[in-house]
Amino acid sequence: MSEMTGPASFGRVDTDGTVFVRTPDGERAVGQVAGADPAEALAFYVRRFENLAVEVDLLENRLKGGALTPDDARKRIAQVKASVHGAAAVGDLAALEARLEALSPLVEAKTEERKAARAAQNEETRAAKEEMVAEAERIAAGSDWRGGVNRFRTLLDQWKALPRIDKATDDALWHRFSTARTTYTRRRKHQFAEQSAKRDEAKTVKEAIIDEATPLAESTDWGQTSRDFRDLMQRWKAAGPAQREIDDKLWKQFRALQDRFFNARNAAQDAQDEEFRGNQLAKEALLDEYEPQIHPDQDLAGAKQLYRELLDRWAEIGKVPRDAIRGLDNRLHRIEQAVREREAAEWKRTDPQARELATDTARKIQAQIDDLTDKATKAEARGDAKKAKEHRDSIATYQTWLEQAERAAHDFGA
Repeated sequence: MSEMTGPASFGRVDTDGTVFVRTPDGERAVGQVAGADPAEALAFYVRRFENLAVEVDLLENRLKGGALTPDDARKRIAQVKASVHGAAAVGDLAALEARLEALSPLVEAKTEERKAARAAQNEETRAAKEEMVAEAERIAAGSDWRGGVNRFRTLLDQWKALPRIDKATDDALWHRFSTARTTYTRRRKHQFAEQSAKRDEAKTVKEAIIDEATPLAESTDWGQTSRDFRDLMQRWKAAGPAQREIDDKLWKQFRALQDRFFNARNAAQDAQDEEFRGNQLAKEALLDEYEPQIHPDQDLAGAKQLYRELLDRWAEIGKVPRDAIRGLDNRLHRIEQAVREREAAEWKRTDPQARELATDTARKIQAQIDDLTDKATKAEARGDAKKAKEHRDSIATYQTWLEQAERAAHDFGA
């Protein structure tokens, strides 16, 4: 037989057709192909070896490429080892077994990598869930009753998409998240129930206000009814909102009643204003006549007499249009203010009590100066220059006060 290479070099065929394979433990028979050519018989068992080699190649590639988990890899290696060990095949079976053994360290390395990746993923998941729990608790403590619902729904979907971590931590975080969601839901329901009750109450109050406003809309008591409508408006605002559609409907009814009354009032007052326009012109002419004549600073008695005449004639004229009231009243008030201010100044100047007080003050200061002068003279007589100087300095101060008191007394006509 010619020299063989490759897997075939590990086998031989006996004369009776028995095929043997050489292993480190010795030669063993792997089978017999009756009636076959020795080369064909050997090739048959070589193909079996090559199939095993393909399985080992595939296992190596899948493990290195990460297609197998470490546990699956261990199972598959054991299966292939069982197929190779004692296999009815011709080839370097020992080399295949060595290659399979060499995969064990790789499996352990992949196991450690997987543990590290799982730990990193768990930490990332834990941090993500803790952040979601914190946000859920913030929402639960707040009052965003619309946005909070949508946000909780999104957070729950995100939570479900995340993998579980260790049971104790995952259960504790889920308990906090679930509690926050339950708390928010209960508070939201309570809030909406309160709002619903308040809106029902507001509806009842506003319907009662409309009932009160209905007869007022036809009133011609312009002043009192205007005040009544203002009171009703304050009560309307204080009642708060009803359900939106109902509130809009009630407001239209109330507003229509207001408009009916105030439009009628404005029309009546406009007609009245036109009727009073002549009174406005008369009062303007009256002011034009008296303003140049009244000079309280020059002749107080004459100014007072003219002012009284002005008031008498003013009262006889009667009402003026609304838009003219303030301007006319301001002009009249300026005349009155000038007379009163001058009258007050004159009274102050001639007030007997104030005049007597100023005169009495001057007398008392003069008496104090006389006393200090006597004391200074006596101190000089006994040679006490220091004491005499103190009295003279005090006299100078009192003299200043005396001059002020005398001027005041003079101003009061003393």
